[in-house]
Amino acid sequence: MSFSEAFRNEAALRNQPRVRKFASLVAPVDAAGLEQMAGESMRLTQRHFGKAIRLFAPLYVSNECINNCRYCGFSRDNPILRVTLGIDHVVREAKHLAARGFRSVLLVAGEHPKFVDEGYLQECIRAIRGFIPTVAIEVGPMADHQYSQIVEAGGEGLVVYQETYNRETYEYLHTAGPKKNFDWRLDCPERAYAGGFRRIGVGALFGLSEWREEAIRLAMHLDYLSRKCWKANFTISFPRLRPHAGEDSFQPNPDFTLDDRALVQLVCAFRLCFPEVGIVLSTREPAALRDAMIPLGVTSMSAGVCTDPGGYTGQAADDLHLTVKGRRVELEAKQKSECSRATEQFGIADERSAEEVAAAVRDAGYEPVWKDWDEAILNENPAHLVNV
Repeated sequence: MSFSEAFRNEAALRNQPRVRKFASLVAPVDAAGLEQMAGESMRLTQRHFGKAIRLFAPLYVSNECINNCRYCGFSRDNPILRVTLGIDHVVREAKHLAARGFRSVLLVAGEHPKFVDEGYLQECIRAIRGFIPTVAIEVGPMADHQYSQIVEAGGEGLVVYQETYNRETYEYLHTAGPKKNFDWRLDCPERAYAGGFRRIGVGALFGLSEWREEAIRLAMHLDYLSRKCWKANFTISFPRLRPHAGEDSFQPNPDFTLDDRALVQLVCAFRLCFPEVGIVLSTREPAALRDAMIPLGVTSMSAGVCTDPGGYTGQAADDLHLTVKGRRVELEAKQKSECSRATEQFGIADERSAEEVAAAVRDAGYEPVWKDWDEAILNENPAHLVNV
């Protein structure tokens, strides 16, 4: 039974022991109760992960998209500057990140089969895996065999956010494109697991639905995956809405806002119920908040981030163009001279460099980890283990 099938009997999922515990932990709590949760969360995190924070960077390769999503800057009907990077440009972006210490990147793209298919992603991974040992993807959902091809090329991780687990809200937010298929996206982590991914990240975009119910359903999904896909390592993330292209036409419900205090409670609740799961905190959050949350359960942080293709080197590819309601519009010569960057997916809050974030991690008494994986681990007789 897939999770989409299990999710139709939500009452049974809510009755799972860890989900019941989680629901109690996200209930309203006073200051003393939250402080107690934070202390236990800190102890559990250090027990399972030590005092280490894994640093990574997203590398946007395309902002082309065939989906209309009300909350996303890449939405098809947004009149934005778009580009898909050529392989040589992907390599330049990756080398820029490597020069700043990164050995873990997340390839990110909008969903557009014409530009980003598994063949393109395989080329990207093969081109950078020699100096970036950990490559994950965050792209449109694929079938099992497509995921296995990505793994064969060297991809080791997948990140997919359901956005919202509220089916009615999901239908309202996704007005066109294959992303409208709620169940296909919901079962994406299981297909990735079947395809051989060893690290899988899930999450929801908070601010689209009532945060406690969203969190409980996310916990249901994580609990299900941890039991069914038990060979994989899981991470979880709680991104919050940020400014983006087209936001004037989308007015989120202020009652759905996940404030800072609730975010802290959410991180602690997941740590207390899922002590073995990695927790990711992105640059959507402001610097001061991210620094304060380092000891509370976080295990991974992005740093020095750009959310536009070509943003790290500051040069979009030659194919930069405008789209209007999904239709390509070529730039005039003057526009080309004035426009050098594609449109970003969203505005980040923590604009510090990778070096500054690493320094903040060290100031908090933790160790920034740039590399936590190498293919040599899988070798039958790795040289560094011989005669040990």
